[in-house]
Amino acid sequence: MIKQLRKVGNSNALLLDKPLLELVGLEEDATVEITIDHGNIIISPVSPGTITKARTEELLNKIIRTRRSVLEKLAQ
Repeated sequence: MIKQLRKVGNSNALLLDKPLLELVGLEEDATVEITIDHGNIIISPVSPGTITKARTEELLNKIIRTRRSVLEKLAQ
């Protein structure tokens, strides 16, 4: 998935879709840990919620439906 940083005041923000957040058990105002590893930014939930396999599949399917054209371009 490709995302674009957005200007917010003097900072930049990365907007994450709700289904993506749900996949890792994050909700609005959740606390995350940010680490850097070999030039990669890693965002991890501090207290992730639990999610069932069925809910994971449902959310993945929703992302695929809404981002189909981007995913198809990436697959080429």
